[in-house]
Amino acid sequence: MLLADAERDRYLERIGCALPPRAELGTLAALQRAHLAAVPFENLDIHLGVPIELAPEALLAKLVARRRGGFCYELNGAFAALLAALGFRLRLCEARVFGAGGLGIRFDHLALVVELDGPYLVDVGFGECVRAPLALRPGASATDVGGSYRIEPAPGGALDLLRDGAPQYRLDPAPRTLADFEPGCRHHQTSPDSHFTRKPIVTRATETGRQTLSGLRWIETRGGEREEREFAPAELGPLLSARFGIELDPSALARLARAHDRTV
Repeated sequence: MLLADAERDRYLERIGCALPPRAELGTLAALQRAHLAAVPFENLDIHLGVPIELAPEALLAKLVARRRGGFCYELNGAFAALLAALGFRLRLCEARVFGAGGLGIRFDHLALVVELDGPYLVDVGFGECVRAPLALRPGASATDVGGSYRIEPAPGGALDLLRDGAPQYRLDPAPRTLADFEPGCRHHQTSPDSHFTRKPIVTRATETGRQTLSGLRWIETRGGEREEREFAPAELGPLLSARFGIELDPSALARLARAHDRTV
């Protein structure tokens, strides 16, 4: 989907950016930082029983028009449309997330690879992840407020992203289509094996760390310091509105407040 100029401009307004002059590395880094700061990672629709659609039009309506967030398929899928409209060459890539049991399912995660002077990993849909474009080659590394990141080779031509020495996900650099991720998206909306079905999560990057709502627990990191507290269901709506810009009606808020009681 190629965004019309008006759609592109509304998206840029959503993340607080002006129309950039050139499709270059500095521009890409600024867009990524702005997106991470403005558009939260969240799984609320899963707990509200709202099916997640991967059509580009649906993604833009949710993230831009309704000023919501989403999870990897939505965030990186929509960001890809914006980057393409701004003249970047990119591809959607499959990644499998490392968990306690090893690698996750196929099409577990959607990440972006942008071609400039070489390929760069760009990800606005993984919660705590490298916050600037990272050269997609073995040995490439970067450090930011979230941690230290490194690319390492993996079997079959894949590449592993490590954070503070621990593997985060394994990227297959082959190009994919948004439709290829439909099975993974369904799995994470419906399977009890998916951590997304277990409790509501909303998280947003800040300059000094991260703000996270996990069930009815508020977590904030600032410069390496961590604050954590339980909050009352009545605080859920104000927190979503003030900290993440998400406005929900009372019935939706009540349903989310109950969802934290699910067995993990």
